[in-house]
Amino acid sequence: MRQLRGTELKRLHRTWKRQSSTRVALLLEGVQSPFNVGAIVRTAAAFGVGRLYLVGAATSPRNPKAQKTAMGTDRYLDVQEFTELAPALKQARADGYQVAGLELAEDAVPLHELDLTVDTCVAAGHEDRGLTAECLAACDVVTFVPQLGRVGSLNVATATAIACYEARRQEWAGSGNCAEALAD
Repeated sequence: MRQLRGTELKRLHRTWKRQSSTRVALLLEGVQSPFNVGAIVRTAAAFGVGRLYLVGAATSPRNPKAQKTAMGTDRYLDVQEFTELAPALKQARADGYQVAGLELAEDAVPLHELDLTVDTCVAAGHEDRGLTAECLAACDVVTFVPQLGRVGSLNVATATAIACYEARRQEWAGSGNCAEALAD
């Protein structure tokens, strides 16, 4: 077994991209740590997220500390900034997304049970406070990442990464086995 390099790696990524037609977006409500924003941006770019809606005091991906973590991958995202939540949600819906709040909340649906094979905008909130009550009430659905350990919650960048992966995993699971496509 050896690591893939150059052309082989590009071919592998193209194979997965061909199996991905669902659009995924992210809405960051008040996520302030530049390191979290940078990690979210880099993950978003890796999973083909097209849009990033920043709300309120959310740190810009252009912040120098966010750039250090994102490594310039913000160039692959359409970043839109909003001072208020309502216009951001209105824009996400006008762009054709269902809005799924990512929060440990009453009546939230486990992430793996949510249908993410439709165009989805995952909303993630502030590092300490999570999504606001206003955002939770406005979401089409609220979801959470089930956890087994003794830790009560995940870092926002980690939870968002899991949600991006799950959205793609559901799509790929429905489109057949990528290993078969690689063999062709």
